[in-house]
Amino acid sequence: MPQVVSFGAHIADALGWPFTAVPEGQHLAILEKIKFTVAGTAAAPSVNLAKLGVDVTTVGRVGDDAIGEFVRSTMASFGVDVTLLVTDPERQTSSSLLPIRRDGSRPALHVIGANAGLCEDDVPWDVVAQAKVFHMGGAFILPGIDGEPMERILRRVKEMGLTTTCDFLMSPRPDALDVIGPSLPYIDYLMPNIEEAGWLAGTEDREQIIATLHGRGAGCTVLTMGGDGVSLARKGEPEVVLPAYAIDVVDTTGCGDAFTSGFIAGLLEGLSLEECAELGLACGSLVATGLGSDAGIVDREQVENFRTTYPRIS
Repeated sequence: MPQVVSFGAHIADALGWPFTAVPEGQHLAILEKIKFTVAGTAAAPSVNLAKLGVDVTTVGRVGDDAIGEFVRSTMASFGVDVTLLVTDPERQTSSSLLPIRRDGSRPALHVIGANAGLCEDDVPWDVVAQAKVFHMGGAFILPGIDGEPMERILRRVKEMGLTTTCDFLMSPRPDALDVIGPSLPYIDYLMPNIEEAGWLAGTEDREQIIATLHGRGAGCTVLTMGGDGVSLARKGEPEVVLPAYAIDVVDTTGCGDAFTSGFIAGLLEGLSLEECAELGLACGSLVATGLGSDAGIVDREQVENFRTTYPRIS
């Protein structure tokens, strides 16, 4: 049985690098690389957890199409249990087009697709009961889960005694806190990036962001901040900020998902909060050195060597 159940968004990414501008009319622009990867805030952590040696079952929906088969077979090839990945007969597999700039940033063109069909009935409660961690990946792009269903799922998971983690995939929206607020008391580790956390709390002030999220019930905020590292704050305790690694960034796609996988792996190993975040930072940094969500990470030993030897931003 799995140590982790990763529930939520499953996406196929098509990435092009390096992107500078959209050519006019029918003109042609030459890229150096085009790559197809498994992505999404449930799927990408599952792949990286498997690379780190964690037994993980991924739960979500893909379409009855070639893209869905790519997602399913690719995840299985990394050792992820995909037996509970539902094939949606009506919707295409969720997909994104990502033109990656040389600085690693990128816009995104996205089709929600089969992720829109994910529902409460897709939760495999018998499998969840055997796991240690339940990861909710993709709040705000799961219309069948967002709101009351998410609250019910996470409350039941907590009643079963599991540790819960949650990440977002969101754009600014005025009702954001109303959508996820009722779920926050059942989330042990809330793991958005700082920009998303600011949209959620309605402020760019990190102290106020943390206070707002704790005030709504989140047990611990884990806010990734790119080159500024990561902010850790347990409810009722002072914030701790850990520095980022001094890497040359190729692509930021999937860095947050990689951080999630390292953090969860640390929880399973019984590491301290700071040690979990250090492992997450190492995973996220390694992914940023390559193209796509599956870049960088090889195995746990490689990540540990990177973590203990690579320089940090002072």
